[in-house]
Amino acid sequence: MKKQLLWKLFLIMATGIVALFWALGLATSHTEEGMSFIDIEHREQMKVWAEEVEKIYHSGDKQALTQWLQNLRDTEHTWVSLAKDNIEHIAGEPLLDGYNHGNTLGRSVDWKIHLYFEENPVMEVPFTQGQISFLIQLPDRMRPGSYVDYTLFFLKIILPMVLLALLSLVLYQHIMTPLQQLKRATRSFSQGHFDVRVRQLLGNRNDELSDLADTFDQMATRIGEQIITQRQLISDLSHELRTPLTRLDISIHSLQEGQDSQVNLDRIERESKCIRKLVDDSLTLAWLENERPELQQESLDLTDLLDVLIDDAKFEFNDRNLATDLPSSAEIHRSNHRSLGQALENIIRNALRYTPADKTVSVCMTEQNEHYKISICDQGPGVPEQYLEAIFQPFFRVDSSRQSSSQGFGLGLALARRQIMAVGGFVHASNIANGGLAMNITLPKK
Repeated sequence: MKKQLLWKLFLIMATGIVALFWALGLATSHTEEGMSFIDIEHREQMKVWAEEVEKIYHSGDKQALTQWLQNLRDTEHTWVSLAKDNIEHIAGEPLLDGYNHGNTLGRSVDWKIHLYFEENPVMEVPFTQGQISFLIQLPDRMRPGSYVDYTLFFLKIILPMVLLALLSLVLYQHIMTPLQQLKRATRSFSQGHFDVRVRQLLGNRNDELSDLADTFDQMATRIGEQIITQRQLISDLSHELRTPLTRLDISIHSLQEGQDSQVNLDRIERESKCIRKLVDDSLTLAWLENERPELQQESLDLTDLLDVLIDDAKFEFNDRNLATDLPSSAEIHRSNHRSLGQALENIIRNALRYTPADKTVSVCMTEQNEHYKISICDQGPGVPEQYLEAIFQPFFRVDSSRQSSSQGFGLGLALARRQIMAVGGFVHASNIANGGLAMNITLPKK
């Protein structure tokens, strides 16, 4: 089994999860980078402070410079200082212990700020004139990433849950859509709509669920055909039983009134046999139609079987001629003596029944590769071309041109075809150019 659905679900889930982690990693990285920069308005604010303190510094008023830096420190609750590039303190708060930032006194306001450092970094804004810089420890209100924890919580927990829920919904729909269609079809079928089918609703889908739909369609086709066939068979059987039952009632009524008892008893016996045969054949036909049984397989010789059937037919129809052209032996395997014998007997008797007295029925058998072909040809009136297939339907009769006094109920050929099909063969009818009907039977050797 190819397990297409398993691989399809695996690819969807694997692709979806890998894409999810890649997208989350990319989104987290871009989000953290974007949140690492100080807001533009805060950058501009620090540059404005640097311009103001530079003006005061160049004015030479040290007291005003110190007061301005003190006011800024108290307002922003942070560390503020003024220093030269050689780390020489000028004004404001003393430089921090171990102060050394390499080639700079602090970080540029345009640089990224690490979101996970506990202390705020020292920011440096150089004066436009001279090697002096305004230094300020970034105020808490200006530190970027205030909502980084909430953002990462959304990106790493909420968003994956939402995306996985959507992926689950896609997988659910992919699996449940055909199952829902199958459920509706099953309910519709149970309500008597035997023509309902599922596979065509799935389009080009090719997996275990489409195989299930094919299996359902095959089941629906077979069960629908069985139910329709049973209904038709019951209807036809009830119709066919009316005539012999009516004649039986008349004979019983005549017997009760004391009329010719022997004639009526003979009629009752004949009608009883007729009804019994009709019921037996109908039950056998229904069994073959509905159960499609695997008959007991055995080997047999077709020549021997036909010889016995032909001898019996000659005795019963001694006013007709039977010509044969059979090989000395024709052994077949995996067949069934009883089923095949009944089918061939029905066909031979049918041919003799419709062949006038002193006319000939021929039985020929030829070998064709892996098959044997048996042709049973009569010299009767033949069958109209449009009915050559219909004569194999139960209770079908051609018009009066092909009737005889001993005509049965129209079950013989229907039963014969199904018995032959049960052993792997097939039979079809064709008209003979010079008149008559040919029954062509094909049987496998093995």
